[in-house]
Amino acid sequence: MKLPVYMDYHATTPVDSRVLEAMLPFFTENFGNAASRQHQFGWIADEAVESARSTIAAGIGARAKEVVFTSGATEANNLALKGVAEALRQKGNHLITAQTEHKSVLDTCRKLERSGAQITYLPVDESGLIDLDELEQAFTPKTILVSVMAANNEIGTLQPLEAIGKLCRAKGVLFHTDAAQALGKIPIDVESMHVDLLSFSGHKMYGPKGIGGLVVRSVGSHMKLAQQIDGGGHERGMRSGTLNVPGIVGLAKAMEISAASMSEESQRLLRMRERMIASFHERLEDVDLNGHPTNRLPNNLNVSFRHVDENALMMSMKDVAVSTGSACSSATPEPSHVLKALGLPKDRQTSAIRFGLGRFTTDEEVDYVIRRVVEEVEKLRALSRAHRRSKASFVQH
Repeated sequence: MKLPVYMDYHATTPVDSRVLEAMLPFFTENFGNAASRQHQFGWIADEAVESARSTIAAGIGARAKEVVFTSGATEANNLALKGVAEALRQKGNHLITAQTEHKSVLDTCRKLERSGAQITYLPVDESGLIDLDELEQAFTPKTILVSVMAANNEIGTLQPLEAIGKLCRAKGVLFHTDAAQALGKIPIDVESMHVDLLSFSGHKMYGPKGIGGLVVRSVGSHMKLAQQIDGGGHERGMRSGTLNVPGIVGLAKAMEISAASMSEESQRLLRMRERMIASFHERLEDVDLNGHPTNRLPNNLNVSFRHVDENALMMSMKDVAVSTGSACSSATPEPSHVLKALGLPKDRQTSAIRFGLGRFTTDEEVDYVIRRVVEEVEKLRALSRAHRRSKASFVQH
């Protein structure tokens, strides 16, 4: 077994060797610009892009022309929210989202607020789910978009996309979902789920970094997003810029592999995850699972080890790569906005570790991580108790 053990698959994933193999020719011999329609180099690149577009669309029940390539899910989220807000400003200025969304949605919403938009931030219950009745009550005649993520990047909770989409469709409001964590791990069908806009990213499903996309449905919406990047009119005028052909080829191959192995892989990861949480409960006291107990990503485990500082625990295990929350928020020392929104006690918020299992996680690695976590939690708790006793003794004297 190679150290350190990687258990931060929500932050990013390694590129699958099969994905890299598919990409390599488009760096060297097939290096053409997909927008160069005058010669064979451009034709080959364009054909590869359109083939990838079809593969991605087929995997989520969309049409090929509805896939718009971006640099990743963050850009896709920005394009979805800002693009709708600008395109439909004559119809309304009210958007609805959830308190537990990714920062790329929340920060975009706050920027829109500064430009005059009205945003409703729905609360969630202790498991991270929104209340559908509260969502319905939040609609106004000015509501133009609902943005609720498919799977939470910290606690893994899965939102009821089909029910949300059905409600939005009945209200005549567009529905956007950030599916960066969900795509490739759980079945997604934009048609049956009534999703109008869907964001995704390659590096969350064993594809390359720097590539992703936004599905912009032509069915039900009949609208074109206001572009956020000007120049050239690429991607049906919604995202200008030279296409990342190797990245697009890799993205499609990654999605193809994930779709083919999804059922088997989900069962394997679920088995590992359940073994981990069962072992923590068996060997340690004051252990809490954060997020929905069953309705969550199969590879996600977010656990609070109470009476232990999360950063101290993480830093004591240099041989295990885990995180305390979103990789996009790790530069800020604030507590997780997701755990805060769940209404958890402060000691659970500050003692939470996110374990992200993945395609290359082995049973041997799971056993090793369980052992290391138990060792370090016991050690840190013992030190904490000793410190409290020493402090109490000093005060008495």
